[in-house]
Amino acid sequence: MRTIETHKEYKAVCLRIEELLKTVGNETLPDDPNFIELDLLSDLIADYEELNEPLTQPALVDVIKLRMYEKGLNQKRLSELLGVSTSRISEYLNGKSEPPLNVAREISVKLDIDPAIVLGV
Repeated sequence: MRTIETHKEYKAVCLRIEELLKTVGNETLPDDPNFIELDLLSDLIADYEELNEPLTQPALVDVIKLRMYEKGLNQKRLSELLGVSTSRISEYLNGKSEPPLNVAREISVKLDIDPAIVLGV
């Protein structure tokens, strides 16, 4: 089977997928030619992205900020939740220091963040 070789090809396939998404829906039968084409092109895109644009693990600070937003927390409330000072939270969020293991555990548990992200594994 052919693969996507260039970024130009990648962009063209993405445009075609956008067109197909307008006609293919949940009710489209698996033997529909548009469904089949969409499925094949999606696989090509996934393969290309895996090789050329691999996903990286998000930075802890970005995940903490996202969780703070999702939970409606400010730095003061987060410091109370984790049992550390607001200045320490500021240091974590600015990348000036990393949380010690006991705080990292609290971040993982109380903010529901994967321990691998918290530990940078």
